[in-house]
Amino acid sequence: MWHAKKIRQTFLDYFEEKGHKIVPSAPVVNSDDPTLMFINSGMAQFKDYFLGNAVPENPRIADTQKCLRVSGKHNDLEDVGKDSYHQTLFEMLGNWSFGDYFKEEAIAWSWDLLTKVYGIEEDRMYVTVFSGDEADRVPADEEACEIWKKWVADDRILPFDKKDNFWEMGAQGPCGPCAEIHIDLRSDEERQQIDGSTLVNKDHPQVIEIWNLVFMQYNRMADGHLEPLQNKCIDTGMGLERLCMVLQAKNANYETDLFAPIIQKIEALTNNTYTNQYGDSTEIDTAIRVIADHVRAVALVIADGQQPSNTGAGYVVRRILRRAVRYAYSFLNVREPMICHLVDICADLFDAVFPELNAQRTSIKQTIEAEERSFLKTLERGLQLFAGLTPENNSITGKDAFVLFDTYGFPIDLTMLLASEKNLTVDLDGFNIELDQQKKRSKVDAQKDVDDWFILRPDSLSTFVGYDSLHTTTQVIKYRKVTIKNKELYQIVLGKTPFYPEGGGQVGDQGWLYFNNEKITVFDTKKENNLIIHWVNELPNQIDIDCKAQVNEHKRNLTENNHSTAHLVHAALRQILGNHVQQKGSFVSADKMRFDFSHHTKMTQDEIDAVQQIVNDKIRQNIILKEERDVPIEMAKQSGALMLFGEKYGETVRIITFDDDFSKELCGGCHVDRTGQIGFFKLVSESSIATGVRRVEAITAKLAEDYLDKEVKNLAAIKHLLKNPKDPVGGVADLLAQNKALKKEVEKIQLLEAKLAVSSLKEKIESIGNIHFLGQATDIQGKDGIKSLFTSLQKDFPNLVLVLGHQGEKKMSLHILISDAIVTSNGLHAGNMIKQVAKHIQGGGGGQANFASAGGKNPEGLSKAIDEARQIVKSSI
Repeated sequence: MWHAKKIRQTFLDYFEEKGHKIVPSAPVVNSDDPTLMFINSGMAQFKDYFLGNAVPENPRIADTQKCLRVSGKHNDLEDVGKDSYHQTLFEMLGNWSFGDYFKEEAIAWSWDLLTKVYGIEEDRMYVTVFSGDEADRVPADEEACEIWKKWVADDRILPFDKKDNFWEMGAQGPCGPCAEIHIDLRSDEERQQIDGSTLVNKDHPQVIEIWNLVFMQYNRMADGHLEPLQNKCIDTGMGLERLCMVLQAKNANYETDLFAPIIQKIEALTNNTYTNQYGDSTEIDTAIRVIADHVRAVALVIADGQQPSNTGAGYVVRRILRRAVRYAYSFLNVREPMICHLVDICADLFDAVFPELNAQRTSIKQTIEAEERSFLKTLERGLQLFAGLTPENNSITGKDAFVLFDTYGFPIDLTMLLASEKNLTVDLDGFNIELDQQKKRSKVDAQKDVDDWFILRPDSLSTFVGYDSLHTTTQVIKYRKVTIKNKELYQIVLGKTPFYPEGGGQVGDQGWLYFNNEKITVFDTKKENNLIIHWVNELPNQIDIDCKAQVNEHKRNLTENNHSTAHLVHAALRQILGNHVQQKGSFVSADKMRFDFSHHTKMTQDEIDAVQQIVNDKIRQNIILKEERDVPIEMAKQSGALMLFGEKYGETVRIITFDDDFSKELCGGCHVDRTGQIGFFKLVSESSIATGVRRVEAITAKLAEDYLDKEVKNLAAIKHLLKNPKDPVGGVADLLAQNKALKKEVEKIQLLEAKLAVSSLKEKIESIGNIHFLGQATDIQGKDGIKSLFTSLQKDFPNLVLVLGHQGEKKMSLHILISDAIVTSNGLHAGNMIKQVAKHIQGGGGGQANFASAGGKNPEGLSKAIDEARQIVKSSI
């Protein structure tokens, strides 16, 4: 039996015998390439080698890479669950050659592995080759075609155009023609009736691509034209899930041993049966497939360090998880967290190849469970909001559907499902217009045009010397112009640079470049792939001469203080809270240190004090930095140095140690020579930033001293206001108690005012159909008084809409209260109404269906607000 583990290992063993170095998968969350949020192909982690920014230790490499295709050009999210072979996350088996072997070997080995080693029938496979492209002036790949003829019959070699057989990593960069191997998995009877060659690239679920051999021989320039690459490369990718389907004689990826255990667990947890059916009427099967796929993706991405959040990669993770929850809610009748209980199955399935999932399974389960609970509440909230919508012509407006989607995270397909149950439609065109406008706003905000590099020294590589010196004499290797929001900036790459590029939580260095007497300011330094890029506002008049690179020493020293402090804090947190604490992110600059870590409960004040004391003790001990460079990764692991989940490490690493028994971590950042240089440490805040992730923020050195000075002065001022008591805490507590008592007295007065106002207000109530309406300015303050007034009036007027405005000292308030019976019978919604009418008082607000409030600054607009509320009530009759 070809189990997934055996299939994967056979691939790696085969290419290891062919001289390939087997390397681990890179984290699926991409941190070094601003053009790519997630690793979406096997070659992504080797981009530097293709671009010539780095030289591999071995020109032949093979691996299995976890890939995620849920955004950008490669986005399979909406196809998942509907067919048998699309996944959000998949493993890409691949072999690479960087300037070594080319088409002859790549083709021969691929055919040999598939037919001789895996034993796949030759007469089930077809090969596609590039047919050429006139616009790019690229001829057909006759070379590949002739090589294939050594192994495959002519009628099984099929030409296809650029869309199918020319691979590019993006709008710019290395690219080339490719040859794809497709397999026909239909029965013999079906194959006799219809020739498989007619179904290749036709989206047939059983005639599918299994391996893509890319022949990197061109470079796409910024203006679109192609230039030949000096070093031709091989880049291949074969989806493990599809290969398992072939070798395990299954009809779908979901039937293989990569998914079957997860599906079985879903069946047991939800009391639903999976029947392996496809089509519009198979909602349960589709939901089970979606959940089985999505839990793998979410669990592995979280294991790589990316927590669900509201922005960037974190938002994508949250979206995938919420999509799974929505399918479970809508089609499997799941009302409690369920997906978190699938993490153990995933950890077991991936233990041999991605052990980071198993190492963090407990925290991952907790994170997913909390996200599930939160979104299940959102779904319930969405149902309430949906019930309060006012359809127009039996249709939910596109604007309302978009507000549900954008503001409340309510999926559009769920809105459509709820609408259909009420025999309503959804204005999808209007929704898409709103969505497109949002996308256009985002594109304008992020508008960026990048020119091609102007290369001065083509054979040079960039070297970082900033650990040992903050200045050096160097030369410009290349530069380019970047236009962001119509502003022209420039990027410079130096042969040697002391400038540390942003990374590992540390901000990029600032400083200056001196070209003779001309001074160019470097306002930021970043890393793009393996290039250290210096951002400047202008270029020198003479750029092809020696220059002096000088880092801003003051800012670097302060940043080093905070980076070393982050290490001390990490060690102290593990000592106080436990070894489950893992770094989940950090930010260190000249001004502050921010450290995110895994922990599921709020820190107590005693724990905060203990961490602060430990760190300051280590500072006072003036511990000497122990820095070890170029340590083999296996030796570093054996030494016990902390490694961050989700970080990509090379063959050798750098270890930073402050006391062998306290803090030892892998780190590429900049640090103090002795902890005493930090001076003083003050932890200023502790908070939650995501499910199971806490954040501490701190300051050091002069800023920490200034902070304490300010706090002491504030305390002295408080003592003075309290007539300098010996017990200022007790004095403040007495004042708060008095204030609380006075508030209660005020509330009693407000309630009394409300009771006194009832009789006079009854006379002003008007009838609108079956509804009683009252719009009025009032002196009554406080929600309790207003609600009491509403309750009293309801006794005689059960179908009541009350609109009250109050003018305060600085701004006015507006309240709308609606009887529950009217909310149900007339579809009125106080929250929706107040959003519409509050514009007259130049304000905004919101609330529930029967009570909503808004603040504003234009009391003259109250009468117009009341008039519009009256019109809304009339239109509901």
